[in-house]
Amino acid sequence: MTALEARVTTRRGGFTLDVAVEVAPGEVVAVLGANGSGKSTLLGTLAGLHAPEHARITLGGRVLTDTAARFAVPAHRRRVGLLSQQALLFPHLTARDNVAFGPRCAGRGRRAARAAAEERLADVGLGELAERRPSELSGGQAQRVAIARALAVEPELLLLDEPFAALDVDAAPAVRSVLRRVVRQTGQTTLLVTHDVVDAVVLADRLVVLADGAVVEEGPTAEVLARPRSAFAARVAGLDLVGGAASAAGLTTPEGATVHGRASEELADGEPAVAVFPPSAVAVHRKHPEGSPRNVLPVRLAALEPRGEVVRLRAAAAPGGPGWVEGLAADVTPAAVAELGVEPGDELWFAVKATEVAVHPRRR
Repeated sequence: MTALEARVTTRRGGFTLDVAVEVAPGEVVAVLGANGSGKSTLLGTLAGLHAPEHARITLGGRVLTDTAARFAVPAHRRRVGLLSQQALLFPHLTARDNVAFGPRCAGRGRRAARAAAEERLADVGLGELAERRPSELSGGQAQRVAIARALAVEPELLLLDEPFAALDVDAAPAVRSVLRRVVRQTGQTTLLVTHDVVDAVVLADRLVVLADGAVVEEGPTAEVLARPRSAFAARVAGLDLVGGAASAAGLTTPEGATVHGRASEELADGEPAVAVFPPSAVAVHRKHPEGSPRNVLPVRLAALEPRGEVVRLRAAAAPGGPGWVEGLAADVTPAAVAELGVEPGDELWFAVKATEVAVHPRRR
């Protein structure tokens, strides 16, 4: 396993990127930020696709870029794998030959490259589709082949550039699950660029948040999302998120309470996990609601936050109630706020249907 250390300053047009990033051996770090914050420029520089003005980049102690010494390793010799939004497979090659292309370019013999391709296709669950061409694959299958291709060259660093953004809502969770499993099994050092909080929660040990070309926040994933210190991190963390351990019903909080929900993939009981749901899925009641909601939580109203066409009700722990509700949010219409007649300090009930709660694995 290999560590990355990078210090990069570069200008592209009127934009300046000035960041320092480290990824420990076997660590997965997610880089988040708004459009134009410098995420893609950083990945392109690490991959050797952009020539920075000032930079020193090392991978496992091996220098990839040192502008002071006027030294840069060409992109194809960096031992860096890059997976982007689009699979970009060669249309005339089979899945096996697409995956074998990288090892062949690296000097491996035909038989060894073919064996490596078959092994990686099996890793991503596509061993039986090795003879198919890209036109015969679904979008999710093609992206799995791209994952296999990126890993077949045995990269010291894997760069993921919004790898699920082009997939439909049904394919993305399955491909995310495959990538998580493969990266965890191989201990692959990985840098992930994403705008999706679920990607970060499922895949990343640590988050780095960029704004205007600079690092404005970084730390363990759960810590950054629980206590965001930048505007973008707060916006990313706009989903309600409860940490705990997976259970048959959904999730068990550290206090022993159950959050009912549906697992996004197969999870073992006790596995670290998070329950995620949008504030728009939370119904607010003055009295304990009747009917179907499986998750009914006593809260104290901490604040009302106008947010465009809705008002966000922010929760605090109610007297005698669970402490883990602290910070949960419900988005309701101004008319609903008026009808409820609520103000900070009021004791309320938040209700969320189990079908609205997704339970995802958490790396840390």
